[in-house]
Order: sequence, then C-alpha cells, then structure tokens
Amino acid sequence: MNPRPAASLPATRDLDVRLLIRAGREPFTAIMAATDALAPGERLRLIAPFRPAPLFDIMTHRGFSATDRQLPGGAWEVIFTPIASPPPEEGLAPGSCPGATLWPEPVAMLDLTGVAPPGPKERILEVLDGLTPGDVLFALLDGEPGQILPELAMHGHEWAGNLSAAGDAYRLLVRKGAGDE
Repeated sequence: MNPRPAASLPATRDLDVRLLIRAGREPFTAIMAATDALAPGERLRLIAPFRPAPLFDIMTHRGFSATDRQLPGGAWEVIFTPIASPPPEEGLAPGSCPGATLWPEPVAMLDLTGVAPPGPKERILEVLDGLTPGDVLFALLDGEPGQILPELAMHGHEWAGNLSAAGDAYRLLVRKGAGDE
C-alpha cells in the first residue's frame, strides 16, 4: 500500500508593514512591489496593524482572493491567494478594473502633472465628490498613483490605468461608485 503524498500549501511570501506604518510611510508601494515579485501560484501573507479592507478590492482586481484574521495583540494577518482569472485587458496596468474599456467617456479631465502629493489625490477625490455614480474621471499624473488607489477603493470607486506611450505620465480613469452616496 502506497501512502498518499501530503498535500502541500502553495509557497507564501511574508510582508510585515507595521514598521513602515509606524515610521509614517505609506505601505501601498511595498505591498504592490511584493505582489509583483510573487512567483506564479505564490501567496502573499501580509501583517498590518489594522484590517486593510480597502486593499481587498485592489487585490481582487489583481487576481487574488483574501482571507484575514486578527492576531493576538491586535495586528491583522491577510493571506492573498492567486485565483484563476482572465489576464488583464491589453494595455491596462495590473489591478485595473475588468471591463474598464467599456466605461463611458470621461465627464471630467484633470491634468495633475507637476502637482506634488498629496495634491493629485485631494483634487481627484474633490472632483469625484461632484460626480454622479457611474461617471468617469480622467486624470493625467506624473507617475503611478500608489497612494490614491486604496483611497479610491475605500470610497467604492473603480479605477483603470496605464503609462503613456512615452512612459512619462500615468493615465488614470476612475469610475465613481455609489460608496460615497
């Protein structure tokens, strides 16, 4: 009788962002870098001082499911596991909302190149406040908008983006969700 081989869990990469947050640094860029560095099928185990609920939507758009639990001492552990999903639409950055190419034309356009943070985030959120759910905003930024993406998800908005053909600007589409109503 041959023993059945033990089922093995997929490889997991650990990222603890508590020290970054204590130092006053935004952890989103580190989380996205860790996600981008995962091998196919590899999971990300994130430790944070709070439950990072806005990150769940972003990671879902990037093709990950999330399971979370509070650890003794109050920190949160979130395991992001790759899920089978279609590849991102051609030309859109990972994490972009599926179907964004079918959104209506933008009703608001912002050129935020040359605007120092947190100006772009504040301006985008300000304009979104005046839009109707389903409306789309287009923003041109100096680079990838790492700090604003969790904020958009937290407010129930969807996003899609990519670098310009020249690679000198980031183009961001945001569709207003009903979360702020």
